[in-house]
This record gives sequence, C-alpha cells and structure tokens, in this order.
Amino acid sequence: MAIPPQLTELAIETADSGFYRGFSKAVTITGKMLISLLILWAVVFPQSAADILSALNTIILTTFNYWYVLVMAFFVSVCFLLAIWPKAGAIKLGLTDDKPEFSRFSWFSMMFGAGIGIGMLTFATAEPMYHFQNNPNVILGQIAGSSAETVRPAYVWSFFHWGFSAWAAYAIVGLSLAFFSYRRGLPLTIRSALAPLFGERLSGGIGHAVDIVAVVATVLGVSQTLGFGVEQFIAGLYRIGVGDWLLDEVGKPSNAAIVVALTVIMGASTLSALSGVGKGIKWLSNINMGLSVFLLTFFLLFGSTFFGLNALINGVFDYLIALPPMLVTVWVDDGTAVSKSLSAWQGGWSIFYWAWWIAFAPFVGVFLARISRGRSIREYVIGAVIVPSLMCFIWFTFVGGTAIDLELSGAANGEIINAAQQDQLFAMLGVILNDTWAWVFAVIVVILLLTYLVTSADSAVLIINTINAAGNEGPKARPHIIFWGAALALVVGALLMIGGLAAIKTAMVIGALPFSAVMVLMGIALVKAILHEMRDPHTES
Repeated sequence: MAIPPQLTELAIETADSGFYRGFSKAVTITGKMLISLLILWAVVFPQSAADILSALNTIILTTFNYWYVLVMAFFVSVCFLLAIWPKAGAIKLGLTDDKPEFSRFSWFSMMFGAGIGIGMLTFATAEPMYHFQNNPNVILGQIAGSSAETVRPAYVWSFFHWGFSAWAAYAIVGLSLAFFSYRRGLPLTIRSALAPLFGERLSGGIGHAVDIVAVVATVLGVSQTLGFGVEQFIAGLYRIGVGDWLLDEVGKPSNAAIVVALTVIMGASTLSALSGVGKGIKWLSNINMGLSVFLLTFFLLFGSTFFGLNALINGVFDYLIALPPMLVTVWVDDGTAVSKSLSAWQGGWSIFYWAWWIAFAPFVGVFLARISRGRSIREYVIGAVIVPSLMCFIWFTFVGGTAIDLELSGAANGEIINAAQQDQLFAMLGVILNDTWAWVFAVIVVILLLTYLVTSADSAVLIINTINAAGNEGPKARPHIIFWGAALALVVGALLMIGGLAAIKTAMVIGALPFSAVMVLMGIALVKAILHEMRDPHTES
C-alpha cells in the first residue's frame, strides 16, 4: 500500500501592503480586538469583570479538573515516549544538513529564562514553604504541618508542579512546531502542528481560530508570569529603599508602583524585542543565567547546604516514585470535610499550575521551536524537559530548603514564613545576612528579576508577532511590536488593579482551556506524523 504524501506547503493569506503588510489580518485584528476588549472591560467595569471572572473560574476548576489532570499526563507520556523510542528519538528537527544556531549554553539559557525564570525567583522560596505548612498528606492526617516530617512531601508536591509536567507542556508545543516547520517546511505558527489532522483546511477559518486562541492564551499566560514578577520586583524596590509609596496602606503594591514598574519593564522589553532574538534576547538570557548561577552559588555555599542536598536527593527519589499515580489523581468533593479540602487544594495548586503552563505553552513552545532547529528529538526532550526540571529542583531545595531550615531551627523566628509570598526571598536574605549585605543581594535579585521580566516580555511580543505574521520569523513592523508591548502592560496593570494576582490567575485559567484542546490535537498529530515518517523510506533524515 502506497504511503500518502505529507503536507509540505500551507498557504496563509497575509496583507501585501499597508499597515498590516506581512500579517494575517484575520488573526492579528481579531487578537487585538479581544485583548483590547478585555482591557476595557477590566478598566471600565472592574467589579463586574472581577465577579464574572471569578464565577467562570469556579465553574472551570470544578468541571474540567479531570481534563486538566489527564491532558498533562498525556503531554508527559508523549514527550518521554518519543525520546526513548530509538528511531523516533533520532529524528532531527530539521533537514540533514541543519546545524543548531545557538550553543547549548545560550540555548538552555534562553529556554530557561523564557520558560520559568521569573516564577522560580518567587516560588523557589514560597512554594516549599507553603507545602511545608500544608499539603495533601497533612490534609489526610498522615503527618503534621510545619514539622520535620513535612519536608519530604513538601518537595514532592513542589517538584510535581515545577518538574516534568510543566516542561512537557512547553516541549510538546515546541517539538510539534519545530518538526512541522523545519522538517516539513510549514510556517512557524501554531496551526501548522495540526497539519496531519486538518490538512489544507488550516489555511482558512480553522487555522485562523487556532492561531487566535494561541495569541489570547499567550497574552494571559505571560500576564500571569509578569504579574508575579512585578509584585516581587516592587517588593525588592521597597527592600532596597526606593520609597514607602511603593506599598499601599495594607502592604500591597500601590497602583503608582504598578504603573512605574510596568513602564520600566515593558519599555525595556519593547526595545529588546525590536532588536530580535539573536541580539537583545540572547544577551539578556545569558545575563539571566550568569546572575542565576551566582545567586544559586551563594545559597550553595552560605545557605543550608546539607539540608538542601538531603532535600534534593530524597525529593527527586520520592518524586520519581510518586509521579505515575500523581499524574492521574483527581480529588473530588464528595461532601466530606477532607474531600472538600483536597479538592480545593488541588484546584488552587495543581489545576492552577496546569492551566498556567498550558496558557504559557504557545509562547514558550514557539520560542523553543525557534531556537531548537537542528537538534534531535531525544536531545530536545533532554534539553527542554529533563535539564530544566533538574535546575528547578536544585533551586527549590537549596533556596527554599534554606528558608525551611531557618524556620525549623528557629533562627528565622517567623520572619520568612510570615512574609508575603513576593517578599519571602528578600526576608530570607535579611535573616542570613547583615543589613548591608542583605541590601546588596536584594539589589542583585532586583536586577535579575528585571532581566527575567524583560526577557519573558520581549520574547512574548516577538512570538505573538510571529503567529500573527503566519509564521514569518523575519523583522516585524515596529508599530505592532509596540502595540503588543503596551497591551501586555495594560492587561497586567488592569487586572492587578481590579483584583490583584487573583484576577490575572482567573483570566489565565479561562484562557488556557480552549488551547488545552489544541495542544492535545498537536500531540496526536505529532505522533501520527512521526509514525508516518518511520514507515516512509523516502523521508529525509
């Protein structure tokens, strides 16, 4: 039986002239309208927006909890299956003569900075500290919260949220796009990854809808990340003495601080985006990695080194053993107090994270594809899933482990555990160091936060424009770069002002739902295409 030919050309209509020259008007204008309407709604009707978003969030978390859990398990399974499958793992993301554009250090630096950098600075301390106090094992009555016995479960849950699942969500999108764009010659845009399922129909309405969903999900997913980063950036500025005006009367970031922080961050990110991936983003990513290594080295040398090493070894072992059942466990409220607590915990943590990673995936996925041409599928999965996960594990155990050890020993005297989430890293530095050195390291963290924020924002702007331009990776019109930079700032600012991070979180969970269906189709299409390629003796390898 003859093997049918695979789609290698996909015509996507773009404007030949005018303001939208080179862009798909159907995708670009619709995406801009939807994001603009969200901003106007949040600004003009803040209470209505907050109430409706909250109600929708509740419905999604209770109705689609099984869906979010199982799709993440699917992403992890597909990535590792393709990597360990000898013939599939050897397939190159490109043609025979294609070589990687970036060194492995720059490749990993850009991948890590765009994927998780900001969140890591916030949650490397905050998440282990939270799970140290409360997690499903505590809710089930198996152990007591805030005790030495809680440390190992705290790291299992932290690793679960920031490990293979998170990076597999990013990797499945990047792997699909790199395969279909650089091996099959299709445009570097989300719709191309569905070619084995929809074929040339992707040139029309179906493809436009897929790319629009990806643009909206990207804006909301990046907004969530920027929201966490902006709050921690403001907390850092307050710690280094910029002024009391940064916080309101209840200690939260003031509206003025949010405006100033976003102006600085998005202004710098827009300038970087105008310079492209090979210049601004590459250099900023390398700076990120250098400062991150310096900060991590400090905690390795002067933090709770033995405690962190013990937490790392035990945590990775426990995580790998517990991972298979954890990937498919769903807690449902059956009316008992314990089931209600477990269901609420999973909705507020695991389901929220799965939605966050899914919403962030079109941005990180396109970016990963853009920088991974010429690498094999196996190398890609190792570099995009396993290595970043291990980096997160090291950060969480040596940074977060130092915080937990200081609280367990009584040295912190509650200063870390009682600090706001965005302030816990700075509070820990204040416990470890004297006032002068605590100030110096706070400045370093603020600089690192700024570079991570700028890297994530400018990468997002370039990726959104790549999707809007039907996968064209070349220079984009300046007005469109400026528009999306301003749009990101306005979405983050408006949602922070109407309801803080909770409002951004809610909008992001809602925006992630339709794209999760697209990602499942991407995984199915990728497996189908690779099976076809392994059967076709004429395919270039």
